[in-house]
Parts: sequence; C-alpha cells; structure tokens
Amino acid sequence: MRRNRLILTMANYISIVFTPFYLPLMGLLALFLFTYLSMLHWGYKVHLLLLVWLFTCLLPTTLIRLYRHYQGWPLLKLMQREARYVPYVISIVCYFVCLYVMQLQHVAHIITSVVVAALITQIICAIINHWWKISTHTAAVGATTGAVVAFSLIFGFYPLWWLCFLILLAGVLGTSRMLLRIHSLGEIVGGYLIGVAAGFVGIVL
Repeated sequence: MRRNRLILTMANYISIVFTPFYLPLMGLLALFLFTYLSMLHWGYKVHLLLLVWLFTCLLPTTLIRLYRHYQGWPLLKLMQREARYVPYVISIVCYFVCLYVMQLQHVAHIITSVVVAALITQIICAIINHWWKISTHTAAVGATTGAVVAFSLIFGFYPLWWLCFLILLAGVLGTSRMLLRIHSLGEIVGGYLIGVAAGFVGIVL
C-alpha cells in the first residue's frame, strides 16, 4: 500500500514539474545554450526568457487558477474534457499576446518560432478536445521533439541524445498520467504524435 502511494506521489510530481506551460521556456533555453544564439547579450536573453515565462507560464496558470476558484471547482475538475475549454482559450490568448509582444519588439523569427510551435499545439489540442481528451502533457513533449528535429535540420546538428531524452521523458510522463488515471494510452500516444507534427511544422514554417 505504501509503495503504491509512493508511486502515485512520484507520478503526480512528474506531472507538475513537466507541465506543458514550461516547455516554450525550455525550448528557448535550449536555443540560447546550444546554438549560435548563445552569442546574444545576456541581458537580452534574460529579457526574452522573462517575457516568455510571463505570458506562457505565469499568466495562463494564474488566470486558470482564478477561473477554477471562481467556479468553485477542485483541481481534478479540470481533468474533465467539458471543463477544459476555457483553460484552453486562456492559454491560447496568452500565447497570442506573447507572440504579438515579441513581434512588436522585432524578435528574430527563429526565436518566435518556439512560441508559434507551442501555440499551434495548443490550438490543435483545443479543437480535438471537442471530441477527444488527448494529453496536453505528452503533446507538449511531442512538440518539443518535433521542434528538435526541425532545428537539427536548420542548424545541421545530430539530435540523437536529445531525441533519446525526449522520448524517455514522454514515456515517463505518459506512464505517470495513466497511473493517475487522467488519460488512456490512446490519449497519451495521440497527444504525443499530434505534438510532434505541430512542433515540426511550427518551426519549419
């Protein structure tokens, strides 16, 4: 019994740590660390990281939390397909605003493409949610995978270890979501594959 409780606790922590809202920020960090964008001034990189964190992490999670409290819903209520529409709209609007602000500041396309890929993934997941509650967690990891493949083609690097890490992360995260009985295997795999396609297209286009 204790072992089962420990496994569920670990699964819950994994779901919290690898929330979809943090992945645009992680994508930007990877660009600043492992590409020629590392040559940018550190103050400008910090500015962009704070901007993306504000509009893709802090603002949507705060607004969704306020909406949930306003409705008087427990956290598990948001796991239901019917209750996910407004959170999706909140996230999409925040991502659009982030992209708009970056455009106003004339941020390079290769940087804004990370937010574009995340935004495309959010929109597709929101549309599909009308019929099928796919996993946004694995969709986000899938989008990161697709983005890594796209960046490897653009910058000409070999992404084997990145892909190994992301596929392992997707497996761990998907298993955690199933252990918590939030998603089925089909929803996990479907979310990941949709994310891969959306992430790749968002970067390439």
